[in-house]
Amino acid sequence: MGPRFRGDDGKELLVGRMVDSTPLIPHGLRNTFGMFPSTGVQSHNLTELARQLDRDGYRPGKFWAPAISITQLVGGPMLALGLFTRPVACVIMIFLVVSNYERWRVGGYFWNKTGLEYTLMWTVAVLYFLVHGGGAISVDHLLIGREF
Repeated sequence: MGPRFRGDDGKELLVGRMVDSTPLIPHGLRNTFGMFPSTGVQSHNLTELARQLDRDGYRPGKFWAPAISITQLVGGPMLALGLFTRPVACVIMIFLVVSNYERWRVGGYFWNKTGLEYTLMWTVAVLYFLVHGGGAISVDHLLIGREF
């Protein structure tokens, strides 16, 4: 394979960041603002999310609900852009590890039983950016000349 197919020019990391982080945004819009109401979730705003978190044992829900929303609505786009890539990936990773635990507790492994299979793949992808950074095509690289 020629240099055209080597995959080390940063484009693959840009695509990976986009694919891995942008799905957080609709989740945040749903939990925070009630968008996509017929998608099967119990909470459609921060108050309902806080109550659900309290009910599920993640207390205090009034703290965790906005933390989750900020992670999804701010952290998702930041990871997509490659802005503060590693710190943002760390926060998202913590969120996903807790999500994996919850998915395992509720549904076991398989995604069609609301298990952790889907969130586990997402977590592994975020782990990559936590370890390697955002790549050459990232805001980090543009601002400070290296991955952060």
